[in-house]
Order: sequence, then structure tokens, then C-alpha cells
Amino acid sequence: MEREIVLLPKEKWKDYVLPIGTVSDTYYDMEIVPLDSEGCTVKLVKKPAVPRIVHTPDEWGYPDKLYQEYRENAEAYGVLSEDGNSLLACIEICTEEWSNRLIVSELWITAELRGQGLGKRLMDTAKKRAKEQGRRAIILETQSCNTNAIGFYLHQGFELVGFDTCCYTNDDINRREVRINLGYIM
Repeated sequence: MEREIVLLPKEKWKDYVLPIGTVSDTYYDMEIVPLDSEGCTVKLVKKPAVPRIVHTPDEWGYPDKLYQEYRENAEAYGVLSEDGNSLLACIEICTEEWSNRLIVSELWITAELRGQGLGKRLMDTAKKRAKEQGRRAIILETQSCNTNAIGFYLHQGFELVGFDTCCYTNDDINRREVRINLGYIM
């Protein structure tokens, strides 16, 4: 049975907390030869994570939520439980008008539904909306330690468009959690 993806009205789903966490046995290490007058070299190398990297939904005190105030023109789509009161999966997108891009700000699927093609269907929803709106690209952020997500995004046609080595702390490389920006060019 294919589960239906529906629009999640802001009035009902605003501030809905998504239980996003990650566990990873691998990560992408950043090997950077610093920029000088000749250039620089950046290499992402997949390595084993020992100890494994675990991030829980509440560890930073800023849980992922739908329809946060700073996300202009956000739209969320998801799969609901049978009673319609809880989410089983969702994607949130919002526009970045100045650059004519669509941002995937949230993507979450309950563990029980992973591996069934739902992530692809949710991402296809974002791609469809980007095309309807005439956007030139879709962008998203993930972390170098979220190798499962990176693999999924690469399989969906995304490519590396940037990174930030001090987004979360001043020691992101050593913490094995660097912000990775991926883009899908329309």
C-alpha cells in the first residue's frame, strides 16, 4: 500500500516537533590545505566513526520544528498516521527569493517507514514544487557525520555546493560534524 503524501496546513502543524536524530558509524573527514595566493585543496574522505556518532533530537535544546517563523513561505508535506494526528514522514520546503532557490529545511521519516521509497517520493514533491515555481535550484544542509542522508541526497541527484567548518561550534572538523551544503540544479 502506497501511503498518501498530503499538504500539512500551517494552522495545524506549526511548531510540530520532529524527532530528528542520527547514529552513524562513518563520517566525512575534512582535509583542507588552507587558501593562499596559489589556491587551496579540500578533500572529504569517508572514515569509520569510532566511537560512533550519536545525535539525539533534544541535545541542543533547539528541536527541529515545522513552520518556524524565520522560514518564509514554508510549505510542508507529509504522511499521517491513520487517525491523522501524528506524522510518520514529512518534508518542509521554503523559498529563498533573492537567489531563486528552494530550500529543503526539514526531511524526516519514522524509522519504521525508512527504506520503502518514501524519501524519494517526498523529495520528488520538492522537485515538483521547485519546477512549478521556476526555481533554478534546490538546496539543503546536512552534516558530514550523517553519511546515510548524504548517500540518499547524492542518489537523488544532489551535489556538493559548499560547506561550513565553523557552523555549529568553532571545532566542527574535530567534532566530525561539518555543515555540508548540497544542491540540485534544475
